[in-house]
Amino acid sequence: MNRRTVLLLLAGASLAHGLPVFAAGPQLTVFKNPSCGCCTEWIEHMKANGFSVNVTEVADTSGPRRLAGIPERLGSCHTARVGGYALEGHVPAADVLRLLKERPDAIGLAVPGMPVGSPGMEVAGGRKDPYDVLLVERKGATRVWSRQS
Repeated sequence: MNRRTVLLLLAGASLAHGLPVFAAGPQLTVFKNPSCGCCTEWIEHMKANGFSVNVTEVADTSGPRRLAGIPERLGSCHTARVGGYALEGHVPAADVLRLLKERPDAIGLAVPGMPVGSPGMEVAGGRKDPYDVLLVERKGATRVWSRQS
């Protein structure tokens, strides 16, 4: 029996017993307000790019942001955790995958505010405002991780 057959059998057994199947990709935990539609759209973007997502709804995202070590000045509408890093706001999946591959000594990534055209903030007509994805360093300083246009 080869490895693929064993994995398929295990996945089938898990489904038959109501157990979780293997995660699709990196496990992402998102803290968001229950009424935030753009956060939901960002979550869909992350799922479409291979992330497995758990959502925790909170009335105020400042608590999870503070616990994650993201400075308030970098705040947005949701905070997430993945692979030991924090994510703040509408960070593109490609930047998160790069973060997980390169593993810099940092708190995580942030896209302050809610830039038009960022993942989850798409608008009719395809308008995209340029914005920076910031690497949040251990002492709270930032540097540009990527430029989006």
